[in-house]
Amino acid sequence: MIALITGSTAGIGKATAYKLAENKYNLILTGRRNDRLNAIKQDIEQKFSVKVITLCFDIRDKAACQNALFSLPKEWQQIDVLVNNAGLAQGLSTINNGLEEDWETMIDTNIKGLLYVTKIVSNWMIERQQGHIVNIGSIAGKEVYPNGNVYCATKHAVDALNKAMRIEFLPYNIRVTGVHPGMVETEFSLVRFKGDAQRAKQTYIGLQPLTAEDIANTIAWIVQQPPHVNINEIVIMPTAQATTRDIIKKTN
Repeated sequence: MIALITGSTAGIGKATAYKLAENKYNLILTGRRNDRLNAIKQDIEQKFSVKVITLCFDIRDKAACQNALFSLPKEWQQIDVLVNNAGLAQGLSTINNGLEEDWETMIDTNIKGLLYVTKIVSNWMIERQQGHIVNIGSIAGKEVYPNGNVYCATKHAVDALNKAMRIEFLPYNIRVTGVHPGMVETEFSLVRFKGDAQRAKQTYIGLQPLTAEDIANTIAWIVQQPPHVNINEIVIMPTAQATTRDIIKKTN
């Protein structure tokens, strides 16, 4: 079995790589940080005795994405599981105060990058009449919260694309699942606040958020279902969070 995971140098992508390797998947890992990719590759191969290929490119770059994927040997193009994980938030402001470069980064990564990868890999799956695509969305793709406007819009797009894939790939025996987490403590807030570690840390103070491993365990469960079972979507939240805005934080 082969799994391709985008955005695998940290957070949910990295945790999913380790979890699927534990379940004896060979891995294709993509990301922008080659040093991290190489370190993860070496560690996983040593711990789990599986094969790992790394592809270092920016998912926003269509040509780079195409060049990287089509460089895979034919036997590695027989991908069983695609985890569309690469995604991010940039900034937290009202639309009238938003930065256009932040919008473009989110749209190009969260929507267009997902599409670039899915187009190529889904055609390989169609040839084999099998495969499973897991799209990592967000509770922000189910609801909208103040100052999250464009990020929410991109994750609503992921939700819509997930539903479209489910219908369009139905004739080809390809399973499709959307995973929509609430608050997960990863590099997400650090990226959103552009390296401001103190501000990022404040996001999670007073509650126990989900971990990347929680989501990885969920993904592993999803892809291990029998072939006749498709989990269309799953929303997973910390116990302390009911919606994007209903969150219980302890004060001490």
